[in-house]
Amino acid sequence: MRLLVHSARQVVAMTREDTAYLAGAAMDSVHVLQNTDGGLAIAVDDEGKIAAVGDSSDIRKRWKDEDFAEMIDATGKCVLPGLIDAHTHPVWAGDRVHEFAMKLAGASYLDIHEAGGGIYSTVENTSSCNEDDLYESLKVRLFNMMAAGTTTVECKSGYGLTTEAELKLLRVLHRAKKELPIEISVTYCGAHAVPKGKTAEEATEIIVREQIPQIKSLIDQNLLSVENIDVFCEKGVFDTEQSRTILKAGRNVGLKINFHGDELNPMRSAEMGAELGATAISHLEEVSMEGIRSMAAAGTVAVMLPTTAYLMKLKPPPVRQFIKTGVPVALGSDFNPNAHCLAMPVVMNLACVTLGMSMSEVLIASTINAAASLGRGLTHGAIQKGRVGDLVIINADKWENIIYQLGSHQHLIEFVVKNGKIVHKCKNSN
Repeated sequence: MRLLVHSARQVVAMTREDTAYLAGAAMDSVHVLQNTDGGLAIAVDDEGKIAAVGDSSDIRKRWKDEDFAEMIDATGKCVLPGLIDAHTHPVWAGDRVHEFAMKLAGASYLDIHEAGGGIYSTVENTSSCNEDDLYESLKVRLFNMMAAGTTTVECKSGYGLTTEAELKLLRVLHRAKKELPIEISVTYCGAHAVPKGKTAEEATEIIVREQIPQIKSLIDQNLLSVENIDVFCEKGVFDTEQSRTILKAGRNVGLKINFHGDELNPMRSAEMGAELGATAISHLEEVSMEGIRSMAAAGTVAVMLPTTAYLMKLKPPPVRQFIKTGVPVALGSDFNPNAHCLAMPVVMNLACVTLGMSMSEVLIASTINAAASLGRGLTHGAIQKGRVGDLVIINADKWENIIYQLGSHQHLIEFVVKNGKIVHKCKNSN
């Protein structure tokens, strides 16, 4: 056996049922195991899977202490599933600090983009950076995410745009996936912006005829590990039909559709994505009611990004309508040079305050529903026998503190566990 966590006050199992996601009214209640006389325990086997959850006394009767490679005394503490960040852009060089001042002065995202800033600024800095340096900066960011409770993260390319530059970013992500303890779901996002000197139609042709076939070939050779295809479906970037063409081409080589839609302008992205069987669509501030109904019917996950709406002063996406209509809602940090947030607990607090979500909804959106957005809804995001042993142990008597105590996660989180292995430990923990 790999790990025993024992004597916990609370274990947030998430759900009594073995389900891939929670939607509608089911999002407003999490299944919590409460303290018994001897506390609660979780046993993780040598494959990193949860072998048992229950009373400490019962689990210790099944196994001896010496059967476990590691043990965590969680007396008085809460155990939550590892957090899952459903949307990030973590591979880039340089910064965009000056653009924050521009936004504060009233410049819009598209104003900055059209002036050659935004994505184009980061593309320029990233293209001149070598793979080793990109990897080292990515490594630091991912370890900081883990320290904040994230055990699985979606990571996009997209700051390359040319074929070779995109492949460089995907190689960096492939290396991180192999070498680092955090679990990565890699997304190809070559359609993040239209390259300078190209039209959107020309860029679409290059992506479909050149980039996607090369990526598929490298996947088949086990030289890349890409799971998802993304496109920025937006006015002035890739229109809805160009986005459809790109997403279908990715789907045809086995990639899951997981893309940016209806963020700054109503594009009917949600309707298009649902028609294509998208696993997830992100942003959705300008989604239509028809789009919401289409996503509910298709089982497409809506990934909310409260950091972006907050920083760009956008109107919040209609989260209450998504939940009422039965769309599973997930959360992501949208970590990127425009929204520099590595901590899902901060995202969770923002989602409560700016999106009107309850704490139960927010936790579900950051665990099992975020897992569903990455095709992992039956294996991740809950503390149940047979699921991966991904855990966060917090020094608090109620799980809600991870959301309530804004910006205090570095003091609250004592241990982060990935596949039954301790990947982060607070300096003051025994």
